[in-house]
Order: sequence, then structure tokens, then C-alpha cells
Amino acid sequence: MSSLFRGEEMQLCQIYFKSEVAYSCVSQLGEMGIVQFKDLNENVNAFQRKFVNEVRRCEEIERKLRYIEKEAVKEEVELDEADQTCDAPKPKDMITLEAKIDQLEHDLVEVNTNKDALRKNYLELIELKHILVKATQFFEEHNQSELEDTMSKTVMSMEGPLVIDSIVAPSMRLGFLAGIMNRDKVSSFELMLWRFCRGNVFLKTADLTELVEDVTTNTLQAKTVFIIFFQGEQLKNKCKKICDGFKATIYPCPETLKERREMLNGVSMRLDELKTVLDQSLNLRRSILVNAAQSIKTWFAQVHKMKAIYHTLNMFSHDQKSIIAECWAPKSEINRIREILDLETKKIDMNFQTIVHFITSKEAPPTFNRVDKFTSGFQNIVNAYGVPSYREINPTPFYAITFPFLFGVMFGDAGHGLLMLLAAGYLIKKENYLKKAIKGNEIFELFFGGRYIMFLMAVFSIYAGFLYNDFFSKSTNIFGSKWKVTLGKDFPFEDIQQFTLNPDPYANETYKMYSGTPYPFGIDPVWQLATNKITFTNGLKMKFSVIIGIMQMVFGLVIGLKNHLFFRRKISILFEFIPQIIFISLIFVYLCLMIFIKWIKYAGTDDKLTGACAPNILLELINMFFLKDGTVTVVDGEKKYDECKRLYPGQHHIQMVFVIVAVMCVPVMLFTKPLLKLREHNKRIKYGSRFRGHVNPLSVNGHSSDEDDKHDKAERMGHTSNSVIDLEDDADLENEEHFEFGEVFVEQTIHTIEYFLGCVSHTASYLRLWALSLAHAELSEVLWTMLFKMGLNMAPPVGAFVMFFIFSAWGVITIGILCVMEGLSAFLHALRLHWVEFQSKFYKGEGYEFMPFSFEKILNEAELAE
Repeated sequence: MSSLFRGEEMQLCQIYFKSEVAYSCVSQLGEMGIVQFKDLNENVNAFQRKFVNEVRRCEEIERKLRYIEKEAVKEEVELDEADQTCDAPKPKDMITLEAKIDQLEHDLVEVNTNKDALRKNYLELIELKHILVKATQFFEEHNQSELEDTMSKTVMSMEGPLVIDSIVAPSMRLGFLAGIMNRDKVSSFELMLWRFCRGNVFLKTADLTELVEDVTTNTLQAKTVFIIFFQGEQLKNKCKKICDGFKATIYPCPETLKERREMLNGVSMRLDELKTVLDQSLNLRRSILVNAAQSIKTWFAQVHKMKAIYHTLNMFSHDQKSIIAECWAPKSEINRIREILDLETKKIDMNFQTIVHFITSKEAPPTFNRVDKFTSGFQNIVNAYGVPSYREINPTPFYAITFPFLFGVMFGDAGHGLLMLLAAGYLIKKENYLKKAIKGNEIFELFFGGRYIMFLMAVFSIYAGFLYNDFFSKSTNIFGSKWKVTLGKDFPFEDIQQFTLNPDPYANETYKMYSGTPYPFGIDPVWQLATNKITFTNGLKMKFSVIIGIMQMVFGLVIGLKNHLFFRRKISILFEFIPQIIFISLIFVYLCLMIFIKWIKYAGTDDKLTGACAPNILLELINMFFLKDGTVTVVDGEKKYDECKRLYPGQHHIQMVFVIVAVMCVPVMLFTKPLLKLREHNKRIKYGSRFRGHVNPLSVNGHSSDEDDKHDKAERMGHTSNSVIDLEDDADLENEEHFEFGEVFVEQTIHTIEYFLGCVSHTASYLRLWALSLAHAELSEVLWTMLFKMGLNMAPPVGAFVMFFIFSAWGVITIGILCVMEGLSAFLHALRLHWVEFQSKFYKGEGYEFMPFSFEKILNEAELAE
């Protein structure tokens, strides 16, 4: 929790490896995942680094593994999960692994090549078989008598030779081409033949009843067998070109019936043989892929780790015998890092020890906050605004409560919160299954990543729903209403449109309508029937929103104080935090105090102190700024005092003091800090050169004790420990070598204006809690009135039938608009309140995230990329 509250303390380390142990040491650090290496070769081209060849070998192995994986997926072979405990292979084992994968790829490529060739031959024979069958049907359609009549007119034979030599001259013989093509091209093919051959060809077609797998595309397609009859070599060449243009396949077809039958028998026998060989080839291919599927994921993990190690080694500085690395690591993990490095080093060389050396640097360390699956969602929200600065307080622990709470205030409906709770509960319960199922779907991954945020938002929505007494816009009477009508039956209720309940708990029994005790939790359900319900709930929610906002802003200032104390910013504490807390307390915390006084004083129990004479809090705040007395009114030149509007005795004078003190805080915050920095900077210039190189004669080895150093530093800065303001060792005055008073003053001016004006605008901004709560409640009530009420007013059985459709429409609109769209709106507004109103009081967010060298993270990213 301490790491989440404030980032881990980091240390910049320099590690000296021996060349032989560098690979194994980096491998173990990758398994630990707690070290962020720095690139010491930024000016060296990526292709000129030492281990570039090893990286290329890893990439080539990855390419081969991707090919094998693609073939396994195509074959629908289930891949075994990777062994997460597998270590990165040693450099000598890399050769064995590479040879094994090379052989596997070679075998698979060879089997695929043979399979493709056999399958192509098999499909071609199937097409040839169809052509022979259809051609035989063409030629057998006419009997011998019809053939003789046709031959006497067209000089063409359908049996035996196409043209009989004894009757027709050789120049008049007819030739033909048989082939197969896609059915959707037949009409265009026929038209093209007719035009280019000028009607001198005869086309006969027959559609195949079954789908045939195409030779080139390997997809099932509707095919048509055709035979073209022509005369002459010139027409034959034209027909072939047209067939090529339409991607029609031409197969040889004998002229005589006997030859066709012999060829058909030969094709059938050949198909049986190819079918057997092809099945054996497919079985061999599947067996290769099944064996590879058992290890391919593990091989991927090993290659990814090996590649990451060589990438990391390329970031180090190399010489002939040793390797030097620089890295950031948490101080709490330094001892464990040393133990791991020593253990790995001794496995190879007992006489050598890996050295871990601490170095100092002006570079800001990375921010490392340990998170788990519950807090990671909130941390991502914080990081989206800005990564916390090094050792700055991390808002994530506070987000876990305040963020869903503000969402619940805006989304307050127990029914809608229950629907969201069910959805979030399902995501949490099935998280292991859904993590794999939604991989690649960015929208569902976004909802899944925020499942715990959604769960807490639902819980606080239900809480706020019971507080507002809203359950799908209707109130529940769990504890029994504290109001009742005690009038007799003879009271003329039918003559009045509205009836006002008497709030006086001390009235006589006839007119006593309020029991005097409030509803145990939330709003009394009687307000559901009141005509002034919106007026009552608006006033309550508006004041509630202001109180919540001011509490959160004051809490932000307190967190800022913790940061100032941790970083030793004494000037910021004295001349920023104190003026800020005084200003917000005297104006806005006082505003909350007036709200509570008004609630308590004007409770309806005193006839003189009724809600009608209660002062308006907003007018009281305006009068306070103008130093006016709100209880004084001028009538005909005479001042009249209305004691009913006075919240407490001496209110006017106290408010005047508050305003004056608050206004005085502005110049204190604006001028003091820049002037103090200027004074200290001038003292550094004046006394710095005089004491440069000064050595305390009483010190040991030229170094004074801590007390002497502090005393000397105080004297050089022109003050002693007895000064009124002890600025010794103040972080606000450090690192000011390039001090520019103009820049410091402008920055402080912007910060001052932003804070004092922001207090007003940010307080008003929290009214969005009331506005969105009102909008959500009214939308829900309108939906109930326009849909459910309409169906409930219908008489049965029509009403029962219509209610089925009305309930369906109500459910869709409730989930789609009131839960999803309104929920997204409330989420964004809660996000803005935290990023702007809350975090502006203490949070800088100028850090950069700690990115450790971690095999787990590398493998997760590789899995997502796939």
C-alpha cells in the first residue's frame, strides 16, 4: 500500500558483467521484472550494434514459427498453451532450437508442395472426368438415323469421326474444343464467340449439378462444361484465345466413343490412386502439425525472451572482457538483485563477481507504483492525466473511493445501479474466460479492464439510490413514512387540488402530520407524492453537491501539504498552503457552515423561524463579499432589522473579518515566494565565491561533520539557525542555477490567479453533481410515465398484451440510454472533477512511468499483437 500511496524509492545502478555471464544475468533480471535499463548506445545505429545478427536470427525463427502456427490454425489443430516457467534458451541451445525449427519448416514446406501438386492434379482429373461424361452425352443424344440426315445437310458426324472422309473433303472436316468454366461467365462467353467468329461456330453447354472445387482458388464454384464446334485452324486459334480470356480450362477429348470410354476408365483409376496418395499426404501433414502444436507456443515464448535479451544487451557498453549496464531499480529490491546476479555468475565463474555500483544523477527517476488487477484501472485513469512525479503522492488510493462515490451521486438510482452491479459481477466472475474470449476487441477490452471500477460505481449508485429513495424512479417505503394525514373523513378532499402537510411536530393531534423523527435513511417516500418534490430535492442535492466539492478540495490541499512536508518545501508551506487553506476556509468552508446552521435553525418547529424567512445562502455569500449586513433593509430611508434572517449573533462583523483576511492572502501568496527566492539567489551569488573550496580545519580528511556543514551553509546563506524563518535545506531554493526572477514571478502569478479564481469556479463546477442527478431522475421518471403508466392504464386483456411490448421497450431504453449513455456521461463528469477540481490542488503529474525489463510484460504484448 505504501508503494501505491507514494511511488517506490528508486536507485540508479551501474552493473559490471563479465561477457560470459551477461546473457544469463539479463535473463534472470527479465524473469524478475524489476529493472529498467538505460540505453548507453543512443548514438549508435541499430544495425551497427554488437548483437544485431543474433536479433535477426531470432526474427527469422519467429517468421518460421508464425508460418507453422498459421498452417496449424488452417488445419484446425489445437495449440497447447505455453509453458510460462520456461527459461530463455542459452546461446548454445539456440543452435539446436533453430535447427529443429528449420527442419520442421522444411518438412512442412515439402509436404505442402507435394500436397498442392497432388491436389491440383486431382482436381484437373475431376474436371476432365466431367467433360468426358458430358461429351459422351452430347454425342449420344442423336441416333444413327438422325446423324445420317444431319450429315447430308451439314457435313458433320456425331458418331466416330466428325466428318466422314469418303463423303466430305478434308478441308471441310469439323473440329471441336471441350472445356469447363464458371457458370456466371457462360452468357458473356457465348456472345463473345458469336461476335468474334461471326456465327461460324456451334456451342453446346451443360451445367454440372454439383459444385466443383476450382483448381486455382480452391473454392467450390458452379461450373459448366462446353464443346465448341468449328471449321478451320483460324477459328480454332480464335476460340482458344477467347477461352484463355474467360479463364476457361480446355482438356483433350477423343473423337470416337471407344477412345472416350477408355480415357474415362483411365481417369477413374487415376483418381482412386491420387485419392489414396492425397489422404496419406494430408495425414502426414496433420501428424507433423499435431507434434509441433505441443511446443509451438513454448518456442514462441523462448524466442521472444531470447530476442528481448539481445535487444537489451545492445543497450549496454561493451569492451573486450566486460559489459557495463545502467539501470533504475527500486531500493527495496537491490539486495535481491545482487543475490540473483551473484548466483548466476558463480554458475559460470566462481572467481568472478558481478558488481552493482550506485551512481548519482540529476536525471529524475521513473515513477514506480505497484498495482494489482483491482487498482490498475484507477491507476490508468490517473496516468491518462499524467504519471505522478517521482515520490509524489499518488491519487489512486483516493480515486478508489471518491471516483465511484461521485459517480454514484450523479447516477443515483438503486435499480439502475443493480443492473450495473450484475454486469460488473459477471465480468469479475468470468474474468479468466473473458480475458481470452474478448482478445482483439478494443471496446469490450475497455469495459473488461474497468470491471472493478464498474463494480464500485454500481455499489455507490445503489447507496445513493437508497439515499435519494429512487428505484427505477419510484420510491420504496422500507421503514414506513413519518408523515400521515390525520384529518377526518368529513374533510372535503374533493374540493381541493393540493393539500399542504403541517411540518410542526408539536401541533395538536388533529393537525399533527409529522411524527417529529426523520426517516431512518434517505428521503421520506411521502415526497414522491408531493407537487414540490423537485424544489425540495433540488435544494437538498444542490447544497449536498457544494459540501462534497468543498470537502474534496480541502482534502486536496491537505494532500498538497503532505507533499510539501515530504519534499521539504518550507516556503511552499508558509506562503502557499497556509494562504490557500485560510482563503478556502474563511469563504467556502464557512459557506458549508452556513448551510448546516440553516438546516438546524430553520427546522419548522418554531413559528417565528420558518422556511419562509430563512435567508438565501447565495445572497448571504454575495452580501459577505460586499461587506453588507443581510438582515438590514432600507424602507423609506429607515433601516429595519430582520432578526429572522440572522444566522447567529455578530454574523456581519465576523464575515467582514473573514473577507478582509481572505483578501490579504492574495498578495501574500503572490509576492512572498518570488521575493524570497530572489533574496536567496542574490545571497548565493554574493557569498558563494567567498566560500568556494573552504575546508573546515576541524574536520577529518577535509570533510566537516554534518552539524558543521549545516552551520557553514547557514552562514554562507546569510542566516543562522536562530532566524525567524529557517530556510536551510529548503527544496524550493535548490537547483536555482538558472534563476530568472521574471519567470518565477509570472509562474507564481498564474498559480495565484488560478487558485483564487479556481476556488469559485471549481465550487460552481461541483454543481454538476446536482445537475446530472436531477437529469437522470427526471429521465427515469419520464420514461416510467410515458411507457409503463400508459400500459397500466389499459383495461385487460388488451393491457396485458400491450404490457409485454411496453416492458420490452422500457428495458431496452433503460439499459441503452439510462444505464449506458447516462452512465458514460456521469463517468466523464466524475473524471473531470478529479482531473481539474481535485488534482489541481496538489498534483503535478510530471513524471514518467517505470518500464521494467520484464518477460511477462513482453509475452503479454506479443500475445496481444497476435
